[in-house]
Amino acid sequence: MDKTTKQTARAPQRSRRRESPAELRARARRIVARLERAYPDARCALNHSNALELLVATILSAQCTDARVNMVTPHLFAKYQSAAAYAAADPKVFEQEIQSTGFFVGMAQALVERHGGQVPDTMEELTRLPGVGRKTANVVLGSWFGKNEGVVVDTHVHRISRLLRLTRQDTPEKIERDLMQLLPRDKWTVFSHLLILHGRKVCIARRPKCEECVVSDLCPSSRV
Repeated sequence: MDKTTKQTARAPQRSRRRESPAELRARARRIVARLERAYPDARCALNHSNALELLVATILSAQCTDARVNMVTPHLFAKYQSAAAYAAADPKVFEQEIQSTGFFVGMAQALVERHGGQVPDTMEELTRLPGVGRKTANVVLGSWFGKNEGVVVDTHVHRISRLLRLTRQDTPEKIERDLMQLLPRDKWTVFSHLLILHGRKVCIARRPKCEECVVSDLCPSSRV
């Protein structure tokens, strides 16, 4: 292959000019709009029928894939149908059922003692529960209660938001802060669902399908 052919084969170079804050916000909104058209049914991938089920499933998802969680939870939800049932569970039996630590029982006890067995609908109250961090609280608030209190930053959101240069940060807390500043508040919850779906279907970590990506021309990391 001669020099001319090599140059032709290279992916086009993206502009290195730093975007203004207004330009970055505008690009972020175009990205959201295109992803919404590509994934009109984007929603939380964890199967649930109430806030407690979503809370439990989200905590479990920190330890394995959503698909694996959805395999485990039908039995779990059928057996433990209230916070009181979780609180009364034998820790040894429960640990065997979910292959996890015993903080579920502590979380359930806190729900019963502090909230009458109901899942609270504020960030402050949720994050005071044992085993519940900001990410889990964001999932429950956004996907069940319809409250956009933040952006869920999982591995897909972490990776793709950096590839899209929507943030240059590398910690979930700082990435979330940047995304909250960029995106309209009513898009905070759905944005995470969109990036998670996009990461599973197209922007796959080790083999991204840039040629199929609907935001390829808006992505500084695109290979096409």
